[in-house]
Amino acid sequence: MRPAMFLDLPTLAAFTAAVLVIAITPGPDMAFFVGRAVSQGRAAGLAAVAGATTGILVHTTLVALGLSALIAAAPTAYLVVKIAGALYLAWLAIQTLRQGSTLAVERSSEASLAATWASGVAINLLNPKIVLFFLTFLPQFVSPTDPHPARSLLTLGLLFIFIASFVTVPMVLAADRFAATLRARPSIARAIDWMLASVFLAFAATILLGRR
Repeated sequence: MRPAMFLDLPTLAAFTAAVLVIAITPGPDMAFFVGRAVSQGRAAGLAAVAGATTGILVHTTLVALGLSALIAAAPTAYLVVKIAGALYLAWLAIQTLRQGSTLAVERSSEASLAATWASGVAINLLNPKIVLFFLTFLPQFVSPTDPHPARSLLTLGLLFIFIASFVTVPMVLAADRFAATLRARPSIARAIDWMLASVFLAFAATILLGRR
């Protein structure tokens, strides 16, 4: 019989911690959110977040439908995908430490909230790195023997958005101070880099060691 929760508390805690670290890491999404909030106000910043969130929902749905079919049809192929994902996550960790996070906040021209939302959707949908990330990140929290992998992956995607919102929304509401802090204290961004790299390496090791 399927348990009431497909995530036990330790796994849920690990997932939450990973999402929080990912959400606070400076990158294109964060620069877009903060940049729109700084130049056009909080409403524009929140519209940017909503657009990126829509993109995440699309990615999650595609990953859930595709991977669930793969899990049902070929568990061995799914294992190959997870191992490839582990190697990809290890590469991301190395790149994070080599290149470092950046937050290039630029003032943009005025745009409607709908246009800002559409830009947020495009930033996520047209970024192949995000596709690969969700393809490797979410499946690590779903067992290959899960009888309903699509539902579990969709739930994880929604949970990802819910947890990340606790970082992105306050970030947009305090965009000026947040951007100034990262510019004035690069050591903070570097500490985030190390946390993110540690998260990636931990997940990669979990896969390669054959654990859930």
